[in-house]
Amino acid sequence: MTAPEEAARRARTLREQLEEHNYRYYVLDQPVISDAEYDRLMRELRELERRYPELVTPDSPTQRVGAAARTEFGAVRHVVAMLSLDNAFSEEEVAEFDRRVRERLSVEDVLYHAAPKFDGLSLSLRYEAGCLVRAGTRGDGRTGEDVTANVRTIRNVPLRLRGAGWPAVVEVRGEAVIPKRAFARLN
Repeated sequence: MTAPEEAARRARTLREQLEEHNYRYYVLDQPVISDAEYDRLMRELRELERRYPELVTPDSPTQRVGAAARTEFGAVRHVVAMLSLDNAFSEEEVAEFDRRVRERLSVEDVLYHAAPKFDGLSLSLRYEAGCLVRAGTRGDGRTGEDVTANVRTIRNVPLRLRGAGWPAVVEVRGEAVIPKRAFARLN
């Protein structure tokens, strides 16, 4: 049985509302509804998706909650290699890095932004049509592990990019980090 149009519209609205509330809670740290109200919206969406399984989408908030992390991973081949950055431990090494950058860019001055280095797990998140379709580790730079199912459980990683006008394919690379206290609890 296909979902009635009203149920499909309601499911779409609930997904949008829940993603907005997830963003406000997990990213902005500024919730605007109570936990009880959030739970009510989530229950309503789960019930709609239970009654009409065709309404389940890969970016639905219901696809995060209670998902067990996988411990066996398939391979992910990177279209563009994920390379690591070199460290600089002295002023001379920083000056040499600056010289190489200016030379390669054919410019006199370069403005840098420096931030503390986090040591975590290098990840590549691939979005197609704004929807998260793959998450992979760096691995050897050419081939990593497919950790999409695990990354979908991280609440501040969007399953769908906010806003409009995104390119057909967007790849975001960075480090997944965990606070020391949370890491200690896992061990």
